[in-house]
Amino acid sequence: MKALIALEDGRIFEGRSFTGEGEVFGEIVFNTSMTGYQEILTDPSYKGQMVTMTYPLIGNYGINEEDNESSSIHMGAFIVREYQDFYSNWRAKRSLADFLKHHNVLGIDQVDTRALTRHIRLAGAKKAVISTKDLDPESLIKKAQDSPGLIGRNLVKEVTCDAPYIVEKVDDSRRYIKRYIKVDDKKAKIVKEKGIKIAVIDCGLKLNQLRIFTAFGCKCHIFPANSSAQDIMSIDPDGIFLSNGPGDPAALTETISTVRSLLGRRPIFGICLGHQILSLALGAKTYKLKFGHRGGNQPVKNLKTGRIEITAQNHGFAVDQDSLPSDVEVTYINLNDSTVEGICHEGIKAFSVQYHPENAPGPHDAQYLFEQFIDIILEECRV
Repeated sequence: MKALIALEDGRIFEGRSFTGEGEVFGEIVFNTSMTGYQEILTDPSYKGQMVTMTYPLIGNYGINEEDNESSSIHMGAFIVREYQDFYSNWRAKRSLADFLKHHNVLGIDQVDTRALTRHIRLAGAKKAVISTKDLDPESLIKKAQDSPGLIGRNLVKEVTCDAPYIVEKVDDSRRYIKRYIKVDDKKAKIVKEKGIKIAVIDCGLKLNQLRIFTAFGCKCHIFPANSSAQDIMSIDPDGIFLSNGPGDPAALTETISTVRSLLGRRPIFGICLGHQILSLALGAKTYKLKFGHRGGNQPVKNLKTGRIEITAQNHGFAVDQDSLPSDVEVTYINLNDSTVEGICHEGIKAFSVQYHPENAPGPHDAQYLFEQFIDIILEECRV
């Protein structure tokens, strides 16, 4: 089924829908990961966006039951060069097309993804419309121009949980999980004995973050993003975790205010959007990147050790380094564009990173940050 991709700047790309008819709008972005499309599809941070994969062959290992990072697909459309319907993998249970159809998400292939990616890199991420119903280029360009962008939009309210809940163990049948989550068993035993509680502010939480915390013996209390500081402190947590999520961080005034009220009361760790929220709560500003960082191969420099870490990333906004208060230390930078990739405030035991140390998908270089957070909690522990 023929499909047209129309960008707000007038550029048109042709493709084919392999999931049936539909029409959807959103910001069009690209991801440079070679594998991990199931985790990318189920990442809530992609709400409001349509994702182009730069790797040309997608679908060849199908979809399994264990690798979802949330209960749904959150992006509006999935764009690839070549879709492979005949998957082959011992863990696969169904095809990528079936998975997309089940969640009512458009899958588009036979697109010149190299040209599309190059255009985004030169012109920046754009509002776009994909349609199999309306094949009039002028009509689609107008729809793209009239569609809402990401700036100023609170998309977190569309992906956060509806009510608080508790997770002590993530049900996971993956036989290889211990290979990817390295846990100090002695430390995990101490954490379990002390009953360490993590208050998780869910802005678009990924499941592997909970896998890692619970593998270390933590009890996770997950709260909706609009929860108050009083709600969170009511469980007397030992640490507070700010998750990743979609959209413009500056639009999350309620969550920023809550985090500002929590500063210094418990150790805080933030990832991706959580990093931006913590920075805003500390008084910094954020801005929109030209085309963002999305993929599993972003080089980041640890300014404390001088080491280079390869990281998984998914964000379209960044923290303005010049706006950070003087008592906030920049701990990591992106080696591609020197943007801020991590901050730390030693005085209030708060730190965050822009990238995804929980991988899923991606490299495991930075997973030590979860243990670092737990070490801080144990040092501060009041139990």
